[in-house]
Amino acid sequence: MPDPELLNPPTSDWSVQDRPLADVLADHEPGDLALAVAVGEAGVDASGAEALELVGLDATSVRATWEPPVAAGAVTAVPLAPGERAARTILLVGVGTGSAADLRSAGAALGRAVRGRSALVTTIGAGEPLATQSALAEGLALGGYASPRWLSDRTTPTPAPVAVVALVGPYDGDVVRRSVRRATATMLARNLAVVPSNTKNPAWVAAQARTLGRRHGLDVTVWNERELRAGGFGGLLAVGAASATPPRLVRLDWTPEGAGARTPHVVLVGKGITFDTGGLDIKPAEGMLAMKTDMSGAGIVLSVLAACRDLAVPVRVTGLLALAENAVGAASYRPGDVITHYGGRTVEIGNTDAEGRLVMADALAYADLELEPDVLLDIATLTGAARVALGRSMAPVYATDDAVGEALVRAGEATGERLWPFPLVEDYRPNLDSDVADINHIAGIGGGAGSISAALFLREFAGSRSWAHLDIAGVGRSDVDSGLHTKGGTGFGARLLLHWLEEMR
Repeated sequence: MPDPELLNPPTSDWSVQDRPLADVLADHEPGDLALAVAVGEAGVDASGAEALELVGLDATSVRATWEPPVAAGAVTAVPLAPGERAARTILLVGVGTGSAADLRSAGAALGRAVRGRSALVTTIGAGEPLATQSALAEGLALGGYASPRWLSDRTTPTPAPVAVVALVGPYDGDVVRRSVRRATATMLARNLAVVPSNTKNPAWVAAQARTLGRRHGLDVTVWNERELRAGGFGGLLAVGAASATPPRLVRLDWTPEGAGARTPHVVLVGKGITFDTGGLDIKPAEGMLAMKTDMSGAGIVLSVLAACRDLAVPVRVTGLLALAENAVGAASYRPGDVITHYGGRTVEIGNTDAEGRLVMADALAYADLELEPDVLLDIATLTGAARVALGRSMAPVYATDDAVGEALVRAGEATGERLWPFPLVEDYRPNLDSDVADINHIAGIGGGAGSISAALFLREFAGSRSWAHLDIAGVGRSDVDSGLHTKGGTGFGARLLLHWLEEMR
């Protein structure tokens, strides 16, 4: 049975309160309650000053005494002596300029600061633009998240998110609810990414997909090894050939109520390499340390599908999880092999450590030939070149349709998951020509432009569809617990894709 903590990330009980702040504070025991107040470039605002007055403090005196930093994400704790006050802990939270990005950072820091507490009451972000309120809620939810850990009974677990979050003042309740739900999808993707690979294999991920499908109103289909062979999914079979745990392809379908022939259909493809040794082109030891997260693309697609019903996504969405373990053994596929993908296109293998594009090529070809989507998109921790190009702050997006690419960039701006448009440079396409097959799966000698070449290869299997590719190799993993991120998989793209789908008609 799946661990419920993995498929149901712990979250706070959220509420938007339109009552006097004093009444909300009176609902909670003061000892374990945190009252959070914003400190911006202009000081403490009117709602913050009122909150401080309720606990017997003057905003001007507090700022002069404690000198709280106003930088977004700075948190200054002010303890109060026991007595008749409504709260024992005041948190002065720097919100910088008050922009959506600053409120997202402030929310994340606040979420971390109140882990393990019984309640948080705050007016931060009240009455601000909806995008700012959304950013605060996302940050606060993600800041409270901690990665699952596999511990003995003798080890102290990580504190849980604050039990109750009460936002007091003029907030939009639906905006807050949807933002928290998107953040929860990111948490689910992170949970799946950090599961150890001695537990997480293709069959295990498929089992989680079945469970989530039942819970969230999705139709689920799983291809096992025999069915993949019968269907001609040569990429999945080649990559998974040496593993003791055979590959799987999972399809999940969301259909909104009232959908008809004119309802747009989007297909999302996720790379699901549950562990990547590199195959015969084996990685160095340090290169394998993060490879349990190499299925992040599939985890993100799964988390997006699981949120579609809760967010009433108005379009048909199909998720395809291309799952395999790239192991080393007597049955390993080799450089120089020629494999046949779904639909018949042949591919010459250039490097067995470029396995992600092979499993996704099968899924893309299946989507193009069988599902006839209006938009086809894939997401993957694909190339080190993407990390070299853009670091860990944003991801390249490739698109054959400018409108789709622009919509994805806007969605990334709304959720703080930034994308940068990269070109599909046709001059690089001849580098994929093969002497023995339809195409080589990596650029030949002197090819370069690794992320662009990988995108050009994937485009070959998307047909003439409106297609986009997100290479999240740089942003898909974090080495530290900081800001919105926890160490491990970041779930980058889950909120972005949900926002994009919610806006689509």
